[in-house]
Amino acid sequence: MEGSSLNIKIHNHARSNSLPSKPHPIILQCNEYLAMLGAGCASSDSTTFSASLLLSQKLSILLDLHNCVENLVQLPLTQEALVQKRREKWVDELLEGSLMLLDACTATKDALIHTKECSRELQSIIRRRRQGQVELTLEVKKFLTSRKVVRKAISKALENLKGNIANKCNPSMINQEYQTVNLLKEIQVTTFAIFESLLNFISGSTQLKRGGWSLVSKLMNSKRISSNTEENEFAKVDDALQFFAFNMGNIDDLQNKLLRLGSCIQDLEEGLESLFRRLIKIRVALLNILNH
Repeated sequence: MEGSSLNIKIHNHARSNSLPSKPHPIILQCNEYLAMLGAGCASSDSTTFSASLLLSQKLSILLDLHNCVENLVQLPLTQEALVQKRREKWVDELLEGSLMLLDACTATKDALIHTKECSRELQSIIRRRRQGQVELTLEVKKFLTSRKVVRKAISKALENLKGNIANKCNPSMINQEYQTVNLLKEIQVTTFAIFESLLNFISGSTQLKRGGWSLVSKLMNSKRISSNTEENEFAKVDDALQFFAFNMGNIDDLQNKLLRLGSCIQDLEEGLESLFRRLIKIRVALLNILNH
């Protein structure tokens, strides 16, 4: 009887060891932020809201998520998995993804900065040359040309993003070490997708009408979206510039749209700058782990 009782205890102990351990709190927190990024952020009692507000909220959550990622890569379990499997393909993909994220963030920041500088210059010219309609029209056309340059750069950046967004995680990785790495890959894919939305948003109405709005529209409640272009400050300015350049439009209306665009750019730029610094820290941490 004693032997039988001992065997039962050993058997039960073996079974308990085989059960999956509870995920680390940092992993749970990362999953919570991922879930938030897949849901709408604006107040549910509002009928309409600006897409720029939604994207600013997404950037804030994304920054919190990458704060968790920085802690995640410091966990012994994560470091052990990376070191032991450093020669495997998925580790190289993870490291390359961290570099591509920096490139995507840089491209997005550059598009914002270029548009901001042109907007500020045009606002300054409007204040100085209030009566010079012909000269002002020429400056507006220069702004339109600069927007074409921005769209071209955005188009190139979007092409680079395609493969990264399609690089889904491998569901066959079921042990805890691989699950941690899969989580890191999933976070990268989600981040790439948000950069795609930001780039499409910054490009204005042309890109949005061609279907680039897909992710943002999925993140919103469809009942609260009035129009792709109506809620896009970049598209509004593009339309106002076009109208003014060829129809001598209202200067006050153009200036008001430029002011709202400037506020939108500032919010997005601040979020991107903080995220960029966080992405650098994560990449440095990954490199330090794999190089020791």
